[in-house]
Amino acid sequence: MLADTSLKQTPLYDTHLQLKARMVPFGGWQMPVQYEGILAEYAHTRQGVTVFDTCHMGEFLIEGDYRKSGLDRLVTCRLSDLPKGSCRYGLLLNDEGGVLDDLIVYRIGEQQWMIVVNASTMENDARQFQAQLDPSATFHNVSFLTGKLDIQGPLSREVLKPLVAGIEKLEYYTFDYFPVLGERVIISRTGYTGELGYEIYFPWDRTPELWSAIFADPRVAPAGLGVRDVLRLEMGYSLYGHELNETISPLAAGLGKFVDLEKDFIGREALLKQKSDGLKTKLVCFKSNSRRSPRQHHRIFSAEGRQIGEVTSGTFSPAIETGIGMGFVEPDHAKPGQTIFFGQAEAREAAVTCNRPFYSKGSLKT
Repeated sequence: MLADTSLKQTPLYDTHLQLKARMVPFGGWQMPVQYEGILAEYAHTRQGVTVFDTCHMGEFLIEGDYRKSGLDRLVTCRLSDLPKGSCRYGLLLNDEGGVLDDLIVYRIGEQQWMIVVNASTMENDARQFQAQLDPSATFHNVSFLTGKLDIQGPLSREVLKPLVAGIEKLEYYTFDYFPVLGERVIISRTGYTGELGYEIYFPWDRTPELWSAIFADPRVAPAGLGVRDVLRLEMGYSLYGHELNETISPLAAGLGKFVDLEKDFIGREALLKQKSDGLKTKLVCFKSNSRRSPRQHHRIFSAEGRQIGEVTSGTFSPAIETGIGMGFVEPDHAKPGQTIFFGQAEAREAAVTCNRPFYSKGSLKT
């Protein structure tokens, strides 16, 4: 089968083909969805260590005072007290309070920042940053110069120790520069799996060398987008294009703790009005009463049979051996412990609403 030339490729594309990965389009890129299989890759991540190719993600470098540059107005998270060497999750909103993207802000220095954004929204994000930042600020989109690998799992620290001296000093949501294969690179203790993990930002063209060096340890296995979705869903993490988009506010998505309403930012007035008027829908997590998994766009029904919402994400959870999902429902049906149904009019499955995360036994903060 010929590759779709309209899709971008990471520097590890040939490596994935050699490993016989199944490749799929994702966010404008050709990406591996699975190698050995989702259940095997799940077990490797939850019990051992896996590596994900995340070179498709976008990275922006910004220099300027957080307030005078306009950066503070662009993101919902508080930057005033973000220590150097730390990172913070936040959101980029439009004037109506809808989410243009979710992102992570890294404070490299007093006035130096790195913003990590999603692949599918990277170009729009770059335009928004360039339009809103003060001319005194410098902005560089280094996405196609920066490779990125995510090393995830309870053994990730042990695997990286021989390659990265001092990696054990990193605490959750902090980062530092480390010498790796002759390069001075940023490594953060972050991830999207609910396990102990690290993200390495490495020169694009040398990323295959880093991949090979990590895989010199026989405990390491590759993992694709398929298991990544299962892992993030078990943690109740949002995925852009599912739980987040330009018409969904962070308040409706249950991400209010990542929004500092005490500061000024684009979309703030719209969020304040939502808070005052009351939300029309809320994100809910739920567990199926069987092994049947919900799917995106499945309808959600009340116990009385009335449609009250729609599923945004769903999968089978190996951890709790049942179907799990997230979706938006009318606020009265968003409380934990309520019986709901998902599916179509002719085939519905019972479920119970619950708190997130679905999985809480991981090595995330060990």
